[in-house]
This record gives sequence, C-alpha cells and structure tokens, in this order.
Amino acid sequence: MIPMILIAVAAMSALVMLLWNAVMPAIFTGAQCIDFWHAMGLLVLCRILFGGFRGRRGHGHGHHGFGRERWARWQAMTPEERALFHKNRGIFCRPKAEPKPAAKPEAQAE
Repeated sequence: MIPMILIAVAAMSALVMLLWNAVMPAIFTGAQCIDFWHAMGLLVLCRILFGGFRGRRGHGHGHHGFGRERWARWQAMTPEERALFHKNRGIFCRPKAEPKPAAKPEAQAE
C-alpha cells in the first residue's frame, strides 16, 4: 500500500511539474520553471489549502450514503412533519419568498 501511495505522489508531482513548466512561464513573464521537489511542495500546499488531509472514508458530507440516509428520513416523514421541518429549519435555509405581484396603476380619471 505504501509503495503505491509513493508512486502516486511521485506521478502527481511530475505531472504538476510538467504542467507548470509548460504553462506558467508562457503566461506570466516572471514565472520560472520548477523542479520535481518544488512541484511536490506545491502539490502538498494545494492539498493543505484546498483539500485538507482528512481522507475519504466517512468524513464530511461527501461520503457515500449520507444523502441517501437524509432522503430516506425525508421520505418517511408525514406531511405534517415536513411542514414542521420547513417551519423550524431556520432563516438561512428558507426558500426564497415568491415575488409579490406589482401594484396595478391607479385608473386615470378622465
């Protein structure tokens, strides 16, 4: 398992290095080509800033089954329970209010 992870990290670092060296110096005049280790550091930095290191199993809202469980609970609710849920879910989750019809202009007297 560990050798596969190391191979994957090395391959992704090489890909980042190749993409950076092909694109960035052509777009930005001050950008310089980077080596493998800088590419790996850039990959780790992006992972920290944008992805984190929390893994994929059972963390956050994106794991498998989370949406299905919520949908199953919703389907099991009675119409009264759904109305109560909508009433109590808070100001940030409320649907947008329907726009009020525009006031009709007063009829002009002749």
